[in-house]
Amino acid sequence: MSTPLSSSVFDAPRSVANHGKRLPPDLWREPLLHFLLLGALLFAVDHFLIGRADDPRTIIVGAAVDNEARELFKASRNREPTKEEMEALRRVWLDNEVLYREGLALQLDKGDPVIRERVIFKALSTVEAGVKLATIDDKQLRSWFDSHRVKYDDPMRFDFEEAALPGNAAESTVRAFVDELNHGAPGDSKAGLRVFSHRPLSNLQQSYGDEFAVALQKAPVKQWQAMQTRDGWRAIRLDGITPPSPGSYDALRNIILQDWKDATASEQRSAAVRAMQKKYTVKYESAIR
Repeated sequence: MSTPLSSSVFDAPRSVANHGKRLPPDLWREPLLHFLLLGALLFAVDHFLIGRADDPRTIIVGAAVDNEARELFKASRNREPTKEEMEALRRVWLDNEVLYREGLALQLDKGDPVIRERVIFKALSTVEAGVKLATIDDKQLRSWFDSHRVKYDDPMRFDFEEAALPGNAAESTVRAFVDELNHGAPGDSKAGLRVFSHRPLSNLQQSYGDEFAVALQKAPVKQWQAMQTRDGWRAIRLDGITPPSPGSYDALRNIILQDWKDATASEQRSAAVRAMQKKYTVKYESAIR
């Protein structure tokens, strides 16, 4: 049975997508949604095999944790996690392990002897009781907004089409296909055609690579081009670019205030869990690759 991710670690800010077309930004934003899912699934790894040592004050983050995290991430994102992403997933697992052990120490497992997630939830509830939010005035909130405005600014977005020939087509083959397309051949005549609308710059960088994102910004509109991606050569046609636009503090103030509350509460919860962790010795069986 998988365990819900502790909100003490990665509390995602409330999505701005429900208030207009703004979306949460990258790693602290979009991939975070995947971390939330991955973090929950990680706890399906057998707790007693990877979390415990003979010393109850020792936590071992074993190879099974890393392997499970890496496989779940690859299944979700279709790529290997970066070192920073692996560290974040380890942090999720470790914080929940600390909460679990603290819950056992407080005998919060009574009535739920084998249900790990309920013990974690009960331990987290004791942490939640200590969360106290200070008041914040408009000047302070605006300053917080300015330091986090990447979450509220609408990024540059792209409309484009991609035609991928079967297999790992060579550059010359793709260029010949592009010539056919520019002379009237339909985009799906030989290839799988995909149409993308309003894709943010960060998404392009993550899916296709930084060099592709830079090249697409310079590409002519409504003309097929042979472009290299991290997965090989593709026929690409840029249909349009929407320039970035700054977020409006006045229009988003209520959302910003709630985000500040969520972020501040999350920081307090994380600090409380870190304080608990000082009771334990944490050992890593291997370095993150």
